[in-house]
This record gives sequence, C-alpha cells and structure tokens, in this order.
Amino acid sequence: MANMESSALLKHPDGREEPAPEPKEKTPAAPPEAIPKPQQKAPPAAVAKGPAEWTADGLPVGHGSVVGEPVGRVQWNSNLFSCFGRNDEFCGSDLEVCLLGSFAPCVLYGSNAERLGAIPGSFADNCLPYTGLYVLGNVLFGWNCLAPWLSHPTRTAIRRKFNLEGSFESFTRPYGCLDGIVEDEQRREQLEQVCDFATHYMCHTCSLCQEGRELRRRLPHPGFDARPVLIMIPPMEQTMGRGA
Repeated sequence: MANMESSALLKHPDGREEPAPEPKEKTPAAPPEAIPKPQQKAPPAAVAKGPAEWTADGLPVGHGSVVGEPVGRVQWNSNLFSCFGRNDEFCGSDLEVCLLGSFAPCVLYGSNAERLGAIPGSFADNCLPYTGLYVLGNVLFGWNCLAPWLSHPTRTAIRRKFNLEGSFESFTRPYGCLDGIVEDEQRREQLEQVCDFATHYMCHTCSLCQEGRELRRRLPHPGFDARPVLIMIPPMEQTMGRGA
C-alpha cells in the first residue's frame, strides 16, 4: 500500500508532494461505417428534346436574354408615312429615297435588295423583274398590283435581320389586346408576314421608302469600299549649299 501511495504522489524540486492527477478515460472512436456520409443529389433526368424550333428573329422558340428577360424588338428608324424622312445627317438620302419611290420604284427596290443582300451587281437581278411586273400591272389593271407580290419578302427579311417590330405587334401593343398571340412567336410571325404583304399591297410606295431609309441608316452600299487609302508622298529634293 505504501508503494502505491508513493507512486501516486508527485515530488517537486523544493520537496513538496502532491497527488498525481487521475488518468482520463479515452472514449473509443466510432468505426468508419458509423460516420454518416453526406447525401449526394441524384443528377436531374435528361429531358428528351425534339428538333429545335426557330423563330423568324433567328432565335430559338422561347429564347430569352442572359437575365431571363424576353428579347425585345426595336422600332423602325422612321415611320411608314414619314415621306421626307427625318431631319438628321441622312436628310439628303431620305429625299432621294422619296423621289425614287415616287417616280422610279423599280430603282429603289433594286437598290434595297442589293444593299440587303450585300452582293454587288445584284441590282439588275432585282430591278428588271420588278419593272416587268410594274408595267404588266399598270397595263392590265391600271395600277401597280403585281409588283408587291415580288417585293414584300424584302420587308420580312429586313424585319428579321434587324429584329424590328412588325406591323401587327405595333398595332396591338398600345391597346394591350391579343397578348396571347403576340407572345406566341410562331403565330405572331405568321401574322407579321401577312401584315408585310398587306403593307406592300396597300401602301407600296411608302413601304419601299421606309425600307430604303432603314437600310441606308444601317448598312453601307455593297459597292462602297471603306478601306483607308494610303498615299505615299515622296520627300522633296533637298540641296545643300556650299560655303564660300
């Protein structure tokens, strides 16, 4: 017993004796199988998608912007009945467009189609068929009723290329009617194509002029070369004077 008591005492250098602390009991560690593992979420099931459907604006059906908002269409630069255009840097061009649309619509249509297609030399390919239909319609029916059948796809192509607001949407937007049709891309585009044809058929000259003003503000002429020209000027002849 004396040995056990002496072993349970701690002696300090100064001669003091203190009882030794009792050893703490160690708790057994839990086996690896008992540690709960974090649950992993199962990957979402792949949804079978059919063939992608595209709108006339060149975007997938239901496609939105980065923040999830629908892609909005922009307005035309000038109104349909703005015959003389706008008072800006294109006012001279707008006056030329107005004169061409009034007295030579075949020239204006050929210029619009050439600028839209960005193919130099395609002016005659579009101007000549339009001229034939223009003359035939005026001879047989007394007015230009055949050329709009040829020219109205150009309006649709301009509207799609620049994501412009169509006649149907611009007419229904202020009144808030037919919202379901406007939000349906496919049905809206079908009605917009009908409105494009009706605009060309009923207001042919005004529609050609509006398209001409829009294209001249957005696209350069395909025959215009915007590359800078470097002109090399030779240095002037220098003479050195001789001292006397």
